[in-house]
Amino acid sequence: MKNIAILGTASDVGKSLCAVALCRIFKRKGYDVAPFKAQNMSNNSFVTITGGEMGRAQVLQAEAAGQVPSVHMNPVLLKPSADIRAQVIVQGKVLGNRDAGDYFNDTSKIRTQAYESLNHLQNKHELIIIEGAGSCAELNLRDRDFVNFDTAHEADADVYLIADINRGGVFAQIIGTMEILPPKDRLRVKGFIINQFRGDISLFQDGIKLIEEHCQLPVLGVIPYLHRLDLDCEDSLSPEISIDPNEQFESNKVKIAILLFPHLSNFSDFQVLDNDPSLQVHYLSKVTDLSPYDLVILPGSKNVPRDLHYAAKWKTQLQKFSGQIFAICVHANLVKYR
Repeated sequence: MKNIAILGTASDVGKSLCAVALCRIFKRKGYDVAPFKAQNMSNNSFVTITGGEMGRAQVLQAEAAGQVPSVHMNPVLLKPSADIRAQVIVQGKVLGNRDAGDYFNDTSKIRTQAYESLNHLQNKHELIIIEGAGSCAELNLRDRDFVNFDTAHEADADVYLIADINRGGVFAQIIGTMEILPPKDRLRVKGFIINQFRGDISLFQDGIKLIEEHCQLPVLGVIPYLHRLDLDCEDSLSPEISIDPNEQFESNKVKIAILLFPHLSNFSDFQVLDNDPSLQVHYLSKVTDLSPYDLVILPGSKNVPRDLHYAAKWKTQLQKFSGQIFAICVHANLVKYR
């Protein structure tokens, strides 16, 4: 069976979750399947049993596939420490810190190492489910983009393009992407998946027909909008969390405030708290009264100097706070403000 690549019309359209589903489906069908994403950008990392770091999305996909997570499933991990700077991790090991301009000027060596990992997986497993990154049709980056179509070409994978109808503009997403793809890339696309559909699917049949007639390719599936999946977010906070909320405090719950530092590391540290019905968790980006809370959490950081500067704004509130403070990593030093 040919490898499968799930590429997107944009970021956050559902590539990761679709890859999770395919990994589990093919595992249940008896295939030895493994996930692969050449490069991930995320501060939500996972440490494997061999001590290497990789993105959490591929960990979830590995679990769905019944495999032990391996750094070869996500050989390049970029952990942002500033708007244009990131820590580069290759095959689980820290390579160093790079500015965006320097990193993207020449990705040939990184590309080679990423494809070494892909070949390692192909030699070990019978089917690879590939996840792309962001939009697969960023024309200004095409010659340096080794994560999307170049990975699909390298693995001789059939490409399925996924779009998010919930954000609007699904026709422009799909048809526009197909129109600007180079011929070689366009020929590898075998069909479309539409994610996050709300309402009566019968009312969208004309839309499906329009896409299929214009692109001469099938819409293979329409995935309904799914509420509260409670899965780890790949590189940001879940859109369903409460940031600076105005909601009433619930007397029967433990109230937790998490200070939302600009360069917060490992959002996934708090996923278990968000999912606990006995807790009321608020993320605070603006300085406010902390007295209603039982616990304040100072999270980890990927840019300590800047986040310490931000945290200084909370000095008065932290000094006045009479509850418990839980500080992660370097922010344990901030407890002295009390």
